[in-house]
Amino acid sequence: MYFSFIIPVYNRPEEVDELLLSLTHQNYENDFEVVVIEDGSSINCEDIIKKYNSKLKISYFYKENSGPGDSRNFGMRVAKGDYFLILDSDCILPANYLKNAYDSLQTDYVHCFGGVDNALSSFSDIQKAINFSMTSFITTGGIRGGSEALEKFQPRSFNMGLSKEAFEKSGGFGNIHPGEDPDLSIRLWSLGYQTKLLKNVSVYHKRRIDWKRFSTQVNKFGKARPILNHWYPKYAKPTFWLPSLFLLGFTLAILLLFFGINQLLYCYVLYFILVGILSLIQNKSIKIALYSIIAAIIQFYGYGKGFLLSFYKVSILKKKPENAFPELFFK
Repeated sequence: MYFSFIIPVYNRPEEVDELLLSLTHQNYENDFEVVVIEDGSSINCEDIIKKYNSKLKISYFYKENSGPGDSRNFGMRVAKGDYFLILDSDCILPANYLKNAYDSLQTDYVHCFGGVDNALSSFSDIQKAINFSMTSFITTGGIRGGSEALEKFQPRSFNMGLSKEAFEKSGGFGNIHPGEDPDLSIRLWSLGYQTKLLKNVSVYHKRRIDWKRFSTQVNKFGKARPILNHWYPKYAKPTFWLPSLFLLGFTLAILLLFFGINQLLYCYVLYFILVGILSLIQNKSIKIALYSIIAAIIQFYGYGKGFLLSFYKVSILKKKPENAFPELFFK
């Protein structure tokens, strides 16, 4: 099995430097290659790539901006490997990443896998809080943090493995973003391929993000899900409604205050206190615990609002997704 890392990047040379450095520290004995795809960046990472020419088997390509999905497809088309390891540029790998991926696939081969999302101690407090909110069982069901609660696991493209065979049969990623990774997973299932979560194949996901960008990101996640449900109704689940129901319930709790009914709001207060306690136990920081509450509020509000708006436009008004939300589609 010959691995090819596929790394799209857009205006993030510092991130690529950290990621490539972590690749030089892999305790994996076999050869592998690295394919970096510059997606129309105005600040390119060519000088960073040159630093690693003697340390890694690395290829660098520059193309016009067409989105991360198309850039990954480009990288897989030119790669020499028979198994692709797809990463976001804001990830850092532990030294055992490649060995764990190889050993897992040797034991139980799967044509597509997803790995786990962790945080480093060097990350900022906001990054750690957002990581908690995005990976904790109490907020997302743990789908990015190691849970196998889902009937069919949908790998996320910040840490994904895909065989060359599955790529060629499926055509790779579509032009929606975000949402291109669950879209690919569902198309793989329809072709008879399985997907799997590999709990021991983890990345440190740096999440180059602040509160505003986090809100924008989760709002887009919310908008993408009803589109996927519209395309693939067989795989729509009631649980996808939970953030929106959470938001609607909170709105009702505020309205009930005007009638002297406080109990529902108390339930929300207790929930966010629990979020803070669990974050405090995990991160051992009161500040990060408080930030985790803020992150959870932003996550539920942004995702829930985006989901409701998308459901209304796509499922009720029957608008074509590309027309309803052009910002989610690369041409």
